[in-house]
Amino acid sequence: MFIFAAMFLKQIIKKDKQGNKTYTYYRLCESYRIDNSVRHRSLMSLGTLEELNDIERKQLVDCIEANLKHQGELFEENYSDKINFLAKGFTIEIRSKLQTEVVLNPLVKETKEPDYITIDSKSIEHDDVREIGAEWLCLQTIRELGLDSLFKEQGWQADQIDLALSQIIAKAVYPCSEHKTAEWINENSGIKEILQNLPKTMNLNKMYKTNRLIYDHKNIIELYLSKKTNELFDLEDKIILYDLTNTYFEGRKLCSKKARFGRSKEKRSDAKLLALALVVNAEGFVKYSKIYSGNISEPSTLLETVQSLSQATSFGDRKPIIVIDAGISTEPNLKMLKENNYDYLCVTRSKLKEYTIEKDFEKHIVLDNKKQVIEIQMVEKPNETDYFLHIRSHTKALKEASMDAHFSEKFEEELSHIAKSIHKKGCTKKANIIAERIGRIKERYPSANKHYSIEMKMDDKNLNAIEIIWKRKEVIVNQTDGVYFVRSSVEKTTANQMWDIYNMLTQIEATFRILKTDLNLRPVFHQEDYNCEAHIYMGIIAYTIVATIRYRLKANNINMDWQNLVRTMNTQKVVTTSMLTKQKETITIKKCSVPTLKATQIYKTMNYHLYPFAMRKFVFPHK
Repeated sequence: MFIFAAMFLKQIIKKDKQGNKTYTYYRLCESYRIDNSVRHRSLMSLGTLEELNDIERKQLVDCIEANLKHQGELFEENYSDKINFLAKGFTIEIRSKLQTEVVLNPLVKETKEPDYITIDSKSIEHDDVREIGAEWLCLQTIRELGLDSLFKEQGWQADQIDLALSQIIAKAVYPCSEHKTAEWINENSGIKEILQNLPKTMNLNKMYKTNRLIYDHKNIIELYLSKKTNELFDLEDKIILYDLTNTYFEGRKLCSKKARFGRSKEKRSDAKLLALALVVNAEGFVKYSKIYSGNISEPSTLLETVQSLSQATSFGDRKPIIVIDAGISTEPNLKMLKENNYDYLCVTRSKLKEYTIEKDFEKHIVLDNKKQVIEIQMVEKPNETDYFLHIRSHTKALKEASMDAHFSEKFEEELSHIAKSIHKKGCTKKANIIAERIGRIKERYPSANKHYSIEMKMDDKNLNAIEIIWKRKEVIVNQTDGVYFVRSSVEKTTANQMWDIYNMLTQIEATFRILKTDLNLRPVFHQEDYNCEAHIYMGIIAYTIVATIRYRLKANNINMDWQNLVRTMNTQKVVTTSMLTKQKETITIKKCSVPTLKATQIYKTMNYHLYPFAMRKFVFPHK
């Protein structure tokens, strides 16, 4: 227990090594009495305090003393904003140094012995309430995965490890820019209560440096997490999924070598892009990642990925089946996979034109993830050793019909506009120009054009158009609407097995959705390529934490999206409560709130501790 008496400033004068210059700084001290003798104790160094004069320095000491004894409300009006601001920061630091009880090990239980104290109930105050539930859940997952131990093995210092963990947790719980992350840690989160080596205020330069440090060790971290998640959940990478997505930048990025204009998945054709290639296993854990220029071709990225798979995945004698979508399944890529002894399953890039239904094969009716009816049947293609699955979706057929109707409407609208312009004064009527305009419309709407016959009537000299007539052809029910094909090199695969493997593509789509939406991977604000890549990779590590938590919960029938999980866990807070005793002492207790029923269920399902610490207690005498 620390009991404060009178506080004062002690002036310290130091000289440089050459003795040419002297420096003055101030140390906050207190005097206290033990056995009729007065002693001094140093509380903390306050620095040079060059911005304050002698009177203001005295006011600063008085304000710190009042705040420590929770009497700040009596003197607040007597001090300037500058004094109050400095005093508040120093007070927080002193309290963190002079805590009388720190229980960081959740296995250490609080004593059950009563601690009766008479207090003034009207003096009870609750302040500095911060979120801690989601942070504590993520930190325990990080420790279970052994990331902190991995960083230590790489020779990182304790403050570097805690900075790295804080930013990974922040990316999972409150994904945003580094600037916003610093504000969240300083003002809202209780993360400093569970990571003891964080600075008093988060420094952006240190945060950027930590991001780069993590990215410097990307290959080591990625390989470690790939194998660790397999060991933790006893997984085998029998099936892996590969796909490419992109994220966009804000700003012109003139100096970037990788930021390029390309086909944006978010329809941001105005912004430069970076492409992210991911390999995930069937359970949704990242095996490999690579960042490419924004204009890279999807098929060209597969070879480098295949060459990295043997280290990033764990499998027995048989290599995993690689599942890819139509954008990557070019003939050269499929040939390359065969040459490297990989089986594959993919969506064909175009519909088969020549095929026959397998003998004695009956059409199967299955349901997709949205409980919609799907018809599947095995088909054979001449001179092909691969297996093909014919899939017809009634919902997809309706969607295609809806799109066809939309394009047909736009097609007729533009034809009508040309037809009206022929009869308007001042508009061109020359047949060759009108024909060119009609041709451009046909180019814009090729899917609609095939359903129309168009006739242009001309004058006697065949120079000017006088009328345009179009007619929709008779609608023929197209049996290919809503049809696509899945191709596989795996021998003795049934239709249902092929369908189940193909449906795993939704897993990598879910990964991208979590990265972009829940973990806010877009947009990217950094200027340098390396910082951009480090920012994206921080999101991938955070995703591994999220995937680990959700996988275990899902195995125990707790199906919650990540945003709902964070909301549920953040009902647990860490609260600072102060009260005045009958003996005129101020007791300050810092304690975590009891987790709600849902949060408790999540902790117990994960086999985690409910509280990061038992209690922290400060006792100060009342002035």
